[in-house]
Amino acid sequence: MAPSMSLVHSANTLNILDFVVNKGHGVKGLSELGLKTLPPQYIQPPQERFDHASNEEENKDSIPVIDMSNWDDPNVAKAVCDAACKWGFFQIVNHGVPIHVLEDVKDATHKFYALSAEEKNKYSKERSVSNHVRFGTSFTPEAEKALEWKDYLSLFFVSDDEAASLWPPVCRNQALEYMKSSEFIVKKLLEILMKGLNVKEIDESKEAILMGSKRINLNYYPTCPTPELTIGVGRHSDVSTLTVLLQDDIGGLYVRNTETSKWVHVPPVAGSLVINVGDALQIMSNGKYKSIEHRVIANGTNNRISVPIFVNPRPSDVIGPLPEVVGNGEKVLYKDILYSDYVKHFFRKAHDGKATVEFAMI
Repeated sequence: MAPSMSLVHSANTLNILDFVVNKGHGVKGLSELGLKTLPPQYIQPPQERFDHASNEEENKDSIPVIDMSNWDDPNVAKAVCDAACKWGFFQIVNHGVPIHVLEDVKDATHKFYALSAEEKNKYSKERSVSNHVRFGTSFTPEAEKALEWKDYLSLFFVSDDEAASLWPPVCRNQALEYMKSSEFIVKKLLEILMKGLNVKEIDESKEAILMGSKRINLNYYPTCPTPELTIGVGRHSDVSTLTVLLQDDIGGLYVRNTETSKWVHVPPVAGSLVINVGDALQIMSNGKYKSIEHRVIANGTNNRISVPIFVNPRPSDVIGPLPEVVGNGEKVLYKDILYSDYVKHFFRKAHDGKATVEFAMI
C-alpha cells in the first residue's frame, strides 16, 4: 500500500529512495500520488534543465526520415551513411517490421507498468533471479546527484529458452517478437554502413563483433508535476553499435546538433523506427560515424513510453577501429578496449554527455 501524501511530502532522501527504489514503486508510483511539486532529489542543476524557449525559437532543423521501401537503392544507402556521419540519428519508414508488432510491444509495455509495485519489484536488482532481467528507476541512483524521471525494464537476450523462463510473462512474447522482427533491418543497415567504411563483407567474426549481443528496454516516463525542473534521461550517447528505438506519439526525445549545439526534437512519425549510432560503432568507424548526445525531457501532461533495442558487441569482444578504416594510414583515434570494460565504465557513473567515449580515446 502506498504511503500517505504527508509522509511523502515530508520524506527525506532515504524515504524517497526507499519508496521509489527499494519498494519498487518507481517514479510511476510518485507520479500517481498526485504530488504538486517535485521531490528535491529529482531537481536537476540549472545547466541540465531543458530551456524550450531558447532552444526551439531558433531551431527548425530535424533529423532525416528515410524511406526504406527499396533497401537496394543506392540513394537509400547514401542517405543512411550521410545521416550516420552528420547526425548519428535518422528515422526509417516502410522498414518491414509489421505495425501490429510495434503496437503489441507498446501495449505490453503499458501492461508491465500497470502491474503492482510488488510484482514489478520481483525483477529489481536485489530480487531478480538473473542479471539479465532488471527493473529499475533513473539511471544509476547511487551515483547520481539528481535522479532522472524514468522507470525501465531491461532484458538482455541470451536465448529463447532463458527469455521464456525469466522475462515477465506480461511482455515476454511481444518483446521477443519485436526484437526478432527487427533483426533483418539491423543486418541490412549494418551492411550499408560497413560498405560505407570499405568493409565489403560481414563475415561471421564481424557479425559477432557488430551485433553479437542484444538488449531490449521497456521505458516509462510518467507525468511529472514540474517537468521544467527535471529530465527524463540526461545527456548521453549509447554504448551500442546501433540502437533501434520505438517511441510512442507523445514526443520528448532530443538530439544534439553537432554543428550548432542546439537540441533538435525527434518528432514521432507513425510507424517509424528511430535509428542511432552508438559509441561502439563510432569507435569501430574511427569517428566517421557519430554517436550523438541525446536526452529525453519530462512531460507535465502525458505518460510516455519508448522501447529501444540495443545492438552491441559481445561483452568479451575487444573493439577498436576496423582495419579497413585505418588501413590507408589514417590517424587512429581510439585504442582497442574490452567491450565489457567500456560498458562498466558507462554504468558506474551518472549520465555525462560524451565523456564515456573519451575513455577509449588514444
